[in-house]
Amino acid sequence: MLNSSVHRVVIIGGGFGGLQAAISLRRATVQVTLIDRRNYHLFQPLLYQVATGALSPANIAGPLRALLRKQANARVLLGEVADIDVPHRHVILHDGEIIPYDTLIVAAGATHSYFGHPEWESLAPGLKTLEDATAIRAKILSAFETAERLTEPDQIAAWMTFVIVGGGPTGLEMAGAVAELSRETLRHNFRAIDPAHARILLVEATNRLIPPFPPDLSAKAQSAIERLGIQVRTNTVLTNITPEEVVLQSDGKTEHIPTRTVLWCAGVQASPLAKMLAQATGAHLDRAGRVQVGPVLTLPGHSEIFVIGDMALCFSEQGQPLPGVAPVAMQQGQYVAQLVKARHEGKVVPPFSYKDYGTMATIGRMKAVCNLFGYHFAGAFAWFVWLFIHLIQIVEFQNRVLVLIQWASHYVTRNRSARLITGTRNATEAEDI
Repeated sequence: MLNSSVHRVVIIGGGFGGLQAAISLRRATVQVTLIDRRNYHLFQPLLYQVATGALSPANIAGPLRALLRKQANARVLLGEVADIDVPHRHVILHDGEIIPYDTLIVAAGATHSYFGHPEWESLAPGLKTLEDATAIRAKILSAFETAERLTEPDQIAAWMTFVIVGGGPTGLEMAGAVAELSRETLRHNFRAIDPAHARILLVEATNRLIPPFPPDLSAKAQSAIERLGIQVRTNTVLTNITPEEVVLQSDGKTEHIPTRTVLWCAGVQASPLAKMLAQATGAHLDRAGRVQVGPVLTLPGHSEIFVIGDMALCFSEQGQPLPGVAPVAMQQGQYVAQLVKARHEGKVVPPFSYKDYGTMATIGRMKAVCNLFGYHFAGAFAWFVWLFIHLIQIVEFQNRVLVLIQWASHYVTRNRSARLITGTRNATEAEDI
């Protein structure tokens, strides 16, 4: 039973920020209610490995109830938020249940943004959830299966052309994984086609890959990915997607590329809860739908409402927007928990300050780029650093062990054991067979 006299902290979202806030409040004299529409915490940085068959979904997800089972002051509710009654301090779920709060922490994350073209979503799936990852895995593997049954060279080429939109870390990692899948894992698996002949294009609208990284690391990343046989198109804008092709524009020239597999790694849009909060509080939204927060991550005029993670438009000390990455969300979750505890003790906490330890991205086997503590390095050492840091960030110890075993097996055998096509194959595929 909940004690109504104890300060009630409601957290929306069990991602990096929300879970970190809940865990950091374990010794506080508050009651924590964590609400999420899924019953698990997802380690999103490794979603692309699920999408390319290297890991199984359970390897990178941990049940929220299990993660908080020893925390007596926390409970988990499986539900989807329909509304937030700011004046009365209520969170309203889709089934009508009302959850009162004294402090509200909103960490509902973000989804895909198609830059004004929502019709592209069904043709170019993005990568934010386990469902996205398994759907992309089925799409990639089904492309090879369909090509195996075709006889016309043009049709085979279209099914074996993969276009990845967005040259940020996710696009880079996805392109490298698809290349390794086709060049190494699927070798000798087919009789009529050679998967190694798959054409992979990585499309980026700016003048270099991974724009948040220093230029020297962008250059090294492009060199490494091109050695995998991936065609990199920078300064290139995607102008249209159809079931049969993509249309690219660069230097005033238009190019039509026949393809049946387009993967979206380009843009993100904050959860609709951000717009809901902005309308209720008068907070400012940016073009990505993020709600602007103050120095202590609260909304203007509402010290009881915190917004963290991908939903929050938060600025660094240099006045730059903080990126939507896991370390930002985790530090914000820890900070908000510290602030909640400090308020109860009558203490003052300085404004939030993000400690940027660096960024990293992997390209493939023994290939990665790292910018850590101001040091730039690439290659095998960067790859081992990437492996180690991602491994220790996985929340559940059991999952760390499982991922380590899978990685070791993949390193030795070059096999991806989770190459399963699940779900219903789409109509386009069925018609072409």
